[in-house]
Amino acid sequence: MKLKNLSIIMTLAFLLGCSSVDPKIYAKNSPKLDIRNYLSGPLEAQGVLQNRSGEVIKTFSVKMIGTWKGNEGTLEEDFIFSDGKKDRRVWEIKFSDDNNFIAKAHDTVGIAKGEQYGNAMKMDYVLKIDVDGKKYDIRLIDWIYLVDEKTAINVSKMTKFGFRVGSLTISFKKL
Repeated sequence: MKLKNLSIIMTLAFLLGCSSVDPKIYAKNSPKLDIRNYLSGPLEAQGVLQNRSGEVIKTFSVKMIGTWKGNEGTLEEDFIFSDGKKDRRVWEIKFSDDNNFIAKAHDTVGIAKGEQYGNAMKMDYVLKIDVDGKKYDIRLIDWIYLVDEKTAINVSKMTKFGFRVGSLTISFKKL
């Protein structure tokens, strides 16, 4: 009987741990974030990458440029990391309506799914990440919060098999 109770408690803990905030709760918040506008033109960003215990393991800067034609856009990102490594990611983004979009880049596994409401955007995807020459599929849940017309903050949770392996915090500035 004790084993059965332990199993139920562990299952509930797992299910509750997987729950996430619904972006619709931010629908009334302002300023309103529409990534078709905010991620249009040149942007710069600075960020930190933390391991699962919260230790900062890298810092980085990013130069970006977004271009849009209606509901389809491209976001080009050029990263420079504190260890000297460079990376480039080009996102192709397509909106199905004013709130929902999908996105893809060369290092995503499958399609990223995104939603935007009020001052917030959430995007859920799997990214193939190189760690010391070995590739890992890491799930990211990105949240971007618009602070004002030029500033946004991105907070990303990184997981593997449901366990936290790291996080990203990024400050964006629209130029």
